[in-house]
Amino acid sequence: MFPISTKIKNVCSRSTAPAFGFVALLLIGLQSGFAANAAGEAESLESGFRQMYNLDFPAAHKTFETWQQLHPRDPLGAASNAAAYLFGEFDRLHLLEFDLFTENRPLDDPDKVPDPKFIVAFEGELAKADAIATSLLALSPDDCNALFARTLTDGLRGNYAALVEKRKLAALNFLKSSRSNAEKLIAIDPTYHDAYLAVGIENYVLGLRSAPTRWMLRLSGAQTSKDKGIANLKITAEKGRYLAPYARLLLTIAYLRENDRDTATKLLADLARDFPRNRLYQRELARLQS
Repeated sequence: MFPISTKIKNVCSRSTAPAFGFVALLLIGLQSGFAANAAGEAESLESGFRQMYNLDFPAAHKTFETWQQLHPRDPLGAASNAAAYLFGEFDRLHLLEFDLFTENRPLDDPDKVPDPKFIVAFEGELAKADAIATSLLALSPDDCNALFARTLTDGLRGNYAALVEKRKLAALNFLKSSRSNAEKLIAIDPTYHDAYLAVGIENYVLGLRSAPTRWMLRLSGAQTSKDKGIANLKITAEKGRYLAPYARLLLTIAYLRENDRDTATKLLADLARDFPRNRLYQRELARLQS
């Protein structure tokens, strides 16, 4: 279910990940039809992300919940569902507007209060994903599913802390933790291209700070290279399986901040084409082309 390079290597621990059970079956000589079935199941998780990018959050929740029922020991189902909850709430609170990030508009708005039902659902899925991932990592520290789930859950917590709770220190710590898990995963499997997103986000976001602030952040263990951030975002944007559209969106915002409207327009046009039900892409593209 993860990106595979042209030179396939079994570099991740799979023994406790049900999504990869067909590999073991093939190794002991059972029919190759199992591989096609497993590939079809993997696509259902990918389709949940596509539904999320199309802002069809109810459909995404249904897809991710079905995945969890089929794969109760795979933490990615719960982590993905947590992402759908978070971005659904961001959409409701209008926190996905481009000008929030390109025009330095303040995020504070007393009317933007998170829905208590969202908080319960979001935190419940995060806790579920972390519990499964922790148990997998206790058995096998190189489990790719578990490392990516932890990368994703800490990244989601960082987004929520920064944009909703306005807890800057907590957001910074979650960013560092997410990036750290991503680097562990990349060291095990460099072809796991979705993991580069966490490295890219921390470096780009913190790389926008002033030189003295970047120096202080580096003392705390943070990474603050804007160029490294862009380079890693490009890897996920070009090769990621689940997070490529999100990486392309972040790159669009980055290019807009740099006044590179041509590149930003091309990226956004591709997103609008791929996700025609996402009204945000359509609206922002119209603005850029006007």
